[in-house]
Amino acid sequence: MQNREWYNNLKKSSLTPPNYLFGIVWPILYSLMGISFYKFINNSNCNLLCNGKKFFFIQLFLNLIWTTLFFKKKQIFYALIDLILIIYFTILTINEFNKCDIQASNLLIPYLIWLLFAFYLNFYIFINN
Repeated sequence: MQNREWYNNLKKSSLTPPNYLFGIVWPILYSLMGISFYKFINNSNCNLLCNGKKFFFIQLFLNLIWTTLFFKKKQIFYALIDLILIIYFTILTINEFNKCDIQASNLLIPYLIWLLFAFYLNFYIFINN
């Protein structure tokens, strides 16, 4: 409850979506990511040690720690840095997936767009709080 109060008291962009929307968007994005990864690893053009898998898991790990950095630790700056790294490794993942399976690559585009929007929201909070 304390974290919710902290977040609610932050100065946020007028473009910040209502909280319930995050609960709708993230399951869709994670589903697309899962389908993308499944398609990629089952493509015969992908070898077992390809960079796409490494980049995918790096961005996923960074994605999972963002919530801890931002909400639990209240480290807005470090969460912003984390988002930059997530975006970077997601772009690398998309490029690697594209070499083997263009559909797998394209399924990550909505995720990348959401990450860019999340970066804007996080940056706004960083600058204004």
